[in-house]
Amino acid sequence: MHSYDEPVYLISIVASMLNIHPQTLRQYERDGLIKPSRTKGRMRLYSQRDIDRMKMILRLSRDLGVNIAGIDIILRLKEQMEEMEAEIERLKAELSSVNRDGLVPKNKAIVKKSRCDLIIFEDKE
Repeated sequence: MHSYDEPVYLISIVASMLNIHPQTLRQYERDGLIKPSRTKGRMRLYSQRDIDRMKMILRLSRDLGVNIAGIDIILRLKEQMEEMEAEIERLKAELSSVNRDGLVPKNKAIVKKSRCDLIIFEDKE
């Protein structure tokens, strides 16, 4: 079994799987919507991630009538959202670690009173 990101599918196989002409894949590559890997002989190889991305592109264009520029914007926004979600998860893990260990980073201070906590952040200016 291949990993999700491993480029193993030839353009003819992907075109057949998606029921599109290989030239459509080439055009989407020229438009910057997909970036298949290349062998040393310059043959295009697609991963399962590439195929799933193409499915989304085809759904946006065929089913929803979105043009190429719109698809590009949607895909970029989707990537930004995924990056932000990963950052949120990283920050949640860091916060959990701080809470679990009872440690506070050096650039932060906590003053505990009977019913409230005051957290002071160092000003970076």
